[in-house]
Formats: sequence, C-alpha cells, structure tokens
Amino acid sequence: MTSLEIKGGKRLCGEIVPQGAKNEALQVLCATLLTDQPVTVHNLPNIRDVNKLIELLADLGVSIKKIKEGSYQFRAKDINLAYLETEVYQRKASDLRGSVMLLGPLLARFGKSRISRPGGDKIGRRRLDTHFLGLQKLGAKFEYDSQKEIFQIDASNLQGCYMLLDEASVTGTANIVMAAVLAKGKTTIYNAACEPYLQQLCSMLNRMGAKISGIGSNLLTIEGVESLNGTEHTLLPDMIEVGSFIGLAAMTESEITIKNVCLPQLGLIPTVFQRLGIQMEFRGDDIYIPSQAHYEVETFIDGSILTIADAPWPGFTPDLLSIVLVVATQARGTVLIHQKMFESRLFFVDKLIDMGAKIILCDPHRATVIGLDKQIALRGIRMTSPDIRAGVALLIAALSANGTSIIDNAEQIDRGYQYIDQRLNALGAEIKRI
Repeated sequence: MTSLEIKGGKRLCGEIVPQGAKNEALQVLCATLLTDQPVTVHNLPNIRDVNKLIELLADLGVSIKKIKEGSYQFRAKDINLAYLETEVYQRKASDLRGSVMLLGPLLARFGKSRISRPGGDKIGRRRLDTHFLGLQKLGAKFEYDSQKEIFQIDASNLQGCYMLLDEASVTGTANIVMAAVLAKGKTTIYNAACEPYLQQLCSMLNRMGAKISGIGSNLLTIEGVESLNGTEHTLLPDMIEVGSFIGLAAMTESEITIKNVCLPQLGLIPTVFQRLGIQMEFRGDDIYIPSQAHYEVETFIDGSILTIADAPWPGFTPDLLSIVLVVATQARGTVLIHQKMFESRLFFVDKLIDMGAKIILCDPHRATVIGLDKQIALRGIRMTSPDIRAGVALLIAALSANGTSIIDNAEQIDRGYQYIDQRLNALGAEIKRI
C-alpha cells in the first residue's frame, strides 16, 4: 500500500496544466473496439484506471502502439473472444468499473460478451440497470451466474428502438450509444446523459462513420451503420482536476494559473466556486486564481444559507462535491452540501472533523459545513483515502493544515490523478511517497 506524507501550511505558486479527462478516456478507449481500423487517441492521462483498461484491451488482442507520452494508436483487428472466458479477464474486469463499457462495443461488433461485476469507488450502490435495460431493449439477452457473479450476454441480432432511460447515466448512455451505432435501424434515446465527455464520444463516433444526431441534448437519435472506420481523437482537459486545483489554491492561499482548461466545457464549475467567494480571472483559456487570505460564502437572495447540490449535466458534477466541502471548511459562512447521487460519498468527513473542521453530517446525503474563516487552521493527522475524489479532497485539506499528514491507500488517488505529488511539488508543495 502506498501512502503520501504531506507537510502542510505552504503556499504554492505557478502554472499547472490539467491532465486529459479520465471519464472521457474510459469511454473512448472502449470505443476503439468498434472498428478494425486504427484509432489514435491523444492526451490520455497516465493514471491507474486508464492504464488498467489499456492493459485489458491488449489482453483482448488489440494492437497498441505508443506514439509519445499520452498518445496511443489502437487497432482492434484480431480480437480474442476466448479471453472473455478466462479467470484472468474476470478478475481484471472486476477491478475496474470502467470495464462495463466494453459491453456495448463487443456486443455491437461480435454479438456476444461476458462481464463480471465491476469494481470501482466505495461510494454506495452504483446500479448497472441503465446499461443492462438499454442493451436488452436493443435485443441483448442476459444470463446471470449468481455463483460466479458473471453475466453472459447474447446480442446476435441488435435492433434499433425507442427507449426512455430510467436515469441519465453517463456510462450507461455511452454503452448504449456504442451498441446502437452498429445495430440495425434507428435508435432513439430519451433522458440521455449529455456531459461534455459523452458529446466528445458521439462526435468521435460520427467521425468514424456513425450517424448520431442530437449531440449535447438529452434526446439522441442514432441511425445504425454497417461498419465504422478509424479516426484521431484528442481528449478534453479533466474538469474535475480543474475544480480540484481551484479549491487547492483557495485553501492554501496560493497564486495558481490553471492552463488550457477548455473554459466553455466547464459548465457551472467556476460559478459554484465563485459562490464560495473564490476570486478568479479568465485569461483566454486559462484560469488565474490570486492568493486570498479570506473567501466569503454567498447567501441566497432571501438570506438563507447556500446549498450546493449535484445533478446530471448541465448541473454541478458530483465528483467535485468532496472538493467543495473541504474548501467550505475554511470559508467565512455556512454551506449545506447535498450529495444526491451516492449515499456513501460524504462518509469521509469524519477525517476532516478530526482535523478540526466544523461539519454536521445530517444524514448520508447532507452535510452542513460551518466555515472557520481561516481563524483556526486544520491540523495534520493520519487518514485513509476511501475513493478518488475524497482522497484528493483530503490531500487538499492536508496541504492547508498545520503539521504533517499521512494519507494511506493513496492508490485511490492515483486512479484518477497522474503524478499528483510531482506536479504539486513543482508548485512548492512538500509531498513524499512512503
């Protein structure tokens, strides 16, 4: 197990470039299975989840050529479907939640697949119903082996249809779209997710020869085609990293410029941090955050306390609520954090309370944060990272705290953030792997 030792209380300064988007990368990598032609992907982040998926694709028979750092060419010409029957595949797929998005491409192109129950963050129940129900409506037939926890799927005759998704699941929508592009006839998906990463996937598929309309809306129409061609694709910068760096700058009173953020694709992220009182300047496609001794939370027009809640796009992403919660601990004012989508994502607040934060955990979905206004600094402690986003939130807290903190299970952070210790140390942080 890897741990991070952090000496807190240091102001950082400089420029930082966000990595390629993790969530987009997982979708795009799976989409390379839809064609036997070369697909080149740029700006891939060097993180555990992406590397695991690349390894899984290689095991399936995908030819992978590294062009340079962050750029790879994939060619799924000779796929070994027998590998899906092996225990090695089942184990590797179980370790990576993103592996569920292999289903759509495999079913679309080869008519069958197997998948074990995927893993991922321990943030509560994460249903696969949207994936499975959507694929079933296209004609896939599922058989579940409860002893081995393996799904066997037959999709030898996928047919386009109309479907209303039970929830606007990003990965569920991606899976269904990837299956539908090679299905016969027209597929209409209502209540589809419309996050920028899904828009990127759809645009990439269209360049490969797919016929998808309604991109950017919650109503997608897909005309099935016989086959897809190769393409070249560049990932967006990771919006979660951008938000994390905004929060880091505020907590540590640092002067940081976040470069090349693709500002039009950030949605509400800058606005939400501005409502916490964080100053920022937009300089072209960069965000400049000046050093701030204090930041004050806005209230609503009627004087009631600010509530920040997650919602499907274009609402505020749930992946940044952990960061917002940590930033609020040193704000002037009170904030109610309402995590609607995952019932266990706020359970890391006990570590922040041990560090001296004033937080009332109302229930598994809501926490009231009473800001300390930087009158009392957090104190360094030893703690464990439960998931990717909570791990980075704790890292930000540790960087702002007095004394030394140790974060165990740092592999969780490495799943989503590349070279995070090296990149922050280059700005003046003191983070050491132990």
